Amino acid sequence: MAQFYSPKRRVTTRQNSPVLTLTVDNLDPFGQGVAHHNGKAIFVPGVLPGEQAEVQLTEEKNKFAKGRLKRLLSRSPQRVEPGCPHFGVCGGCQQQHADESLQQQSKAAALVRMIARETGVTPQQEPVIAGPQYGYRRRARLGLLWQPKQQRLVMGFRQAASSDLVPVTQCPVLHPELEQLLTPLRACLSALQVARRLGHVELVLADNGPVLVLRHLDALKEDDRQALQAFARTKNVTIYLAPDSDSLEKLCGETPYYQVDGLRLDFSPRDFIQVNDHVNQQMVAQALEWLSIQPNDRVLDLFCGMGNFTLPLARRAAAVVGIEGVATLVANGQYNAHKNRLNNASFFHENLEEDVEQQPWAAQGFDKVMLDPARAGAAGVMSHIVKLAPERVVYVSCNPTTLARDSKVLLSAGYRLARVRMLDMFPHTGHLESMALFINGSAPEVAAK
Repeated sequence: MAQFYSPKRRVTTRQNSPVLTLTVDNLDPFGQGVAHHNGKAIFVPGVLPGEQAEVQLTEEKNKFAKGRLKRLLSRSPQRVEPGCPHFGVCGGCQQQHADESLQQQSKAAALVRMIARETGVTPQQEPVIAGPQYGYRRRARLGLLWQPKQQRLVMGFRQAASSDLVPVTQCPVLHPELEQLLTPLRACLSALQVARRLGHVELVLADNGPVLVLRHLDALKEDDRQALQAFARTKNVTIYLAPDSDSLEKLCGETPYYQVDGLRLDFSPRDFIQVNDHVNQQMVAQALEWLSIQPNDRVLDLFCGMGNFTLPLARRAAAVVGIEGVATLVANGQYNAHKNRLNNASFFHENLEEDVEQQPWAAQGFDKVMLDPARAGAAGVMSHIVKLAPERVVYVSCNPTTLARDSKVLLSAGYRLARVRMLDMFPHTGHLESMALFINGSAPEVAAK
């Protein structure tokens, strides 16, 4: 559920703040260099382990400080040339100056440290599940802003530590099919009569081609509709119109879909799908292997979305029950189960932060449990998972802090943390995603592959 950018509070340098010469020891999970001075950790974006730099302090607390790179005095062999001309200004990526191995190593080590600190269990480091470092994003939202003085439409991502838009003509982390739309799309939107009243545009790459969702604040006139349809024909794009946050009108094109585990999943362009297809395919395969599904198993899939795990599980198990809090995702899961002739998959629309004991699925028995919660984790349902006493639990996480917190519930109930792998779902960013396998009691561990 990670976003492409996170606008942050602008930090200004203090008057007369000191300039220190520091050597960075480590990277934090967000890609900031970590140095130490007088017993205090100092976080400095843009500096890599082993590099010495002149750093001006921008913020100082009791236990840590933040700094700004003034001058690099030495260079790490793991420093590389960023692949994007907007790097350092656009807030989308933070780590393009570090090579692939350093990015993955620092995140994986941070994951292990966090779990060990919170649970007392130190997992064995395993190979990272990864894909291409560039061209991996199949989804992005770009802001649109009309500048009256310049009489132009700006299309881009948020600036680092600011809400300002950075005009973007290239984005190498986008899939090439989406990146090549940036320049012609801005030209098309700029020529619309409604150009001054556009909110944002979402780009999604489905397996059957690019999809565009245009948020417009005023009604579109017929000339604008025809211009968008002409763009769609030229670029083979499906276009949806969004006059508000709840409405969606297909202007032209096909219903988007993606494939996983040999299944076709139709989706609405506003539905959540994993941004990185390469990693998603591997993640689903790893979950299936870890759960070791048997033909007679009943499997529970919590926070199931539109069935990214549910439907592959249903190909192997006797029955799978998916629980999701978003009604449209439940409806799409049911539709895709029917379309793929998986009659053993059922979906419930329930809020897993409420009293799950009273929900209709909760009285059923399950042999295995799969869960993929949002950043807040799964605190509301962990005690019920323990009560179900499944043989195996696979937890996919986009927040190592809540993964560590929820892990303690399973560990205290006698489960053991058998496997942990980092998912490099968002290369060059501070997002740290992972998956963990918990095994009940004395069941045998899964051998690492």
